[in-house]
Amino acid sequence: MRKSSIIFFERKFPSANMILIKDQLSILIDTGFGSDVKDTEQLIKEVGVSPEELHLIVNTHYHSDHVGGNFHLQKNYGVAIAAYKWEANLINSCDPEACSAEWLDQPVEPYRIDTKLSDNDEIHTGSRTLKVLHTPGHTLGHISLYEPEEEILICGDLFHKNDIGWLNIFREGVASIQRSLESLDRLSRLRIGHAYSGHGPQIDNPVASIDAARKRFEKWLKAPEKISWHACKRIFSFTLIIKNGLAKEEIDNYLLKCGWFQDFARYAFQLHPEEFIQILLDEMIRSGAAIWHNKYLIATAPYQAPQKKWMDKNIKPRGWKPQDFLT
Repeated sequence: MRKSSIIFFERKFPSANMILIKDQLSILIDTGFGSDVKDTEQLIKEVGVSPEELHLIVNTHYHSDHVGGNFHLQKNYGVAIAAYKWEANLINSCDPEACSAEWLDQPVEPYRIDTKLSDNDEIHTGSRTLKVLHTPGHTLGHISLYEPEEEILICGDLFHKNDIGWLNIFREGVASIQRSLESLDRLSRLRIGHAYSGHGPQIDNPVASIDAARKRFEKWLKAPEKISWHACKRIFSFTLIIKNGLAKEEIDNYLLKCGWFQDFARYAFQLHPEEFIQILLDEMIRSGAAIWHNKYLIATAPYQAPQKKWMDKNIKPRGWKPQDFLT
């Protein structure tokens, strides 16, 4: 019987971090962005788990940087996938809202959820038990996982070491900030020694990170425009990452076609979308989220650009076909 271990993979954008529970029934939590799937495979092989040995993939939520490797691992190795029941229903019905892929303009290859999770469910890996905690806020179906033996929390994008996940008030509702606070309060009652989030390094002082996240959310309650600025900069930065920059002459037309940009311009900032373009660009530069390089707007976060050939697939749930799925 192999010794159980919890292995954390900190990854560059566009992929989210992954956690592998290496045990009798090995479980991979989140699978990165679709273009990085070969790296995803290699990472788990290097620690002694082959893809076909995986018992289950568990997604903390359905954004493209967390679920992008699902298609490859499910189709080629028959790995089952688990996610919170609300998101599972959207995914399995190929709903255009699934993964927020259409609204965000992010490609996601088709996959199906085999196991629909509910709050307080338990996931057994052989010698460990992970408790499923519904922690909505970043998405309505966001979950965290808690391993009580070693007091380890896997918190997805609810909070990070020095940041918090962006809030999608147009898809998750204006109460997403209150949901986030309730989720943090729930986690704060647990004994947590270490936490692993969807982005950034391991969190060695989870109590401090939860407290900092709570304070930031509380500030946002008093200044709601901060929610929208945080989201716009995160979404646009991710766009620049997956497109490896946008040429200056492409930016206007691109942004005006995006659902997220239209919604934030009109409803969060009460501006015509055309008016909001330069305001957003100025804020991206001012905040250091992006820079100009040879007339291209480039994200400043460390990243590994997807191949153009992969991005040109432009796959969204609206175009998923039943034959794409395993039966």
